[in-house]
Amino acid sequence: MTDLPAHPEHAFTDELRAEALALVTQLRETLDQAVGHVDERPALCPDPDSVLDALEEPLPDAGVGARAALERLIDLQARAGANTAGPRCFHFVIGGNTPAAHGADLIATAFDVITYTWVVSPVGVRMETQALQWLKSLLGIPQSMQGVMVTGATMANFVGMACARQWWGEQQGFDVSASGLSGRPQMPVLTSGYVHAATRKVLSLLGIGRDHIREFRADARGRLDLEAFESALDALDGAPALVIINAGEVNAGDFDPVAAMMDAARRHNCWVHVDGAFGLFAAVSPRTAHLVAGMERADSITVDGHKWLNVPYDSGYAFVRDHGLMARAFRYSADYLPAEDDPRPTPGAIGPESSRRGRSFAVWATLKAYGRDGHRRLVEHCLDVAQHFAGLVDTHPELERMAEVPLNIVAFRFNPGGLDDARLDALNAALGEAMIADGTFLLGTSRLGPRTVFRPAFSNWRTRFEDVEALTETLVRMGRALL
Repeated sequence: MTDLPAHPEHAFTDELRAEALALVTQLRETLDQAVGHVDERPALCPDPDSVLDALEEPLPDAGVGARAALERLIDLQARAGANTAGPRCFHFVIGGNTPAAHGADLIATAFDVITYTWVVSPVGVRMETQALQWLKSLLGIPQSMQGVMVTGATMANFVGMACARQWWGEQQGFDVSASGLSGRPQMPVLTSGYVHAATRKVLSLLGIGRDHIREFRADARGRLDLEAFESALDALDGAPALVIINAGEVNAGDFDPVAAMMDAARRHNCWVHVDGAFGLFAAVSPRTAHLVAGMERADSITVDGHKWLNVPYDSGYAFVRDHGLMARAFRYSADYLPAEDDPRPTPGAIGPESSRRGRSFAVWATLKAYGRDGHRRLVEHCLDVAQHFAGLVDTHPELERMAEVPLNIVAFRFNPGGLDDARLDALNAALGEAMIADGTFLLGTSRLGPRTVFRPAFSNWRTRFEDVEALTETLVRMGRALL
């Protein structure tokens, strides 16, 4: 490469070029620690605020330079950051990073890949198309459905339900994306008590309203009352409605009766949306595929990659049966942008995000590297870990399992005996706070019906039987200390 001539006005850019070259060596050492020692670090650092208070400083007039800034950042992360890529993060459904996905994501960042449209990254956009086709094959989603990559399950649900809203409006003769909802009737939304907080958030963002969800509960946990659900559909008398099927709820990993809900909805004028953020991965294993049987008849389906696909955050996928609805719901055009009839793909025009990073690199790489069989083995490994931990709970006299384990979540509580439910709830809430403060594991509490429970979710390829055995020992020891 020909050297650029030296000009005084180029001094700043010349400094940055020199820093960019030195960056490679500095980050090589950092990545050795970050990637090579994941298993050894605790899930959380105790008392992070005492470390992070140092961030309260004014903007410097003269910067310290890239090396010093990055050294400071690395120090803060090492002393106060969470090890969410590690094997002991169980409170949220957090997947790890397969080696191929991790490496590909670093490559995407190094090349600053942008995937709004084909012209800015032919590789990234074509990889997105290919990876989505592979995901449909892996998960049993019809190949005819249109897919788009987004930041996670919340925005994937946004895509599916925005298309449902567009369909609902067109059923009644208007374009909701053009004219809005003002003065229109209320859009019916029917689901079970397993509905996720992300769905409520999305319905709020779409102007439908989180308070207009109709939940049909058979019990305090939220299981579907199928008879009441079917009666409510009958009462619509042909009016269009949105039905949400929850494929994997977050407290026990339970599922709505997918096939039964689908049958009922298909007898009526309904858009059927399947929220399968992590539960859709049940389709990958013959041991659990029955849990999502029938989901292929949906109008829209969502799933997260940064959960059980084990790709880096942020990575989610929406699949919609009607590509035209996506284009109408997310229309985005300007004179300088590709024409709407451009035959080359523009993913940014069929989803909510116009600024899109190259998340397709990690998805394509992990599917290419490990294939169908590798990802089945990953899922089944986590299923085995969940069953192993459930066995530890069942055989320990001071632990009580609170639900069946259909997938990868084990709901349980610490129960030393002699306490009523109210006192057990208080004890387990305190124990959850103590576990977070300790930091060895990322494990807090939730509610299963009226009861306070722990609900570790296993979706990281790094988690081993030894990790959950250590979890059992730590939790019981700390529970006894609270007594």
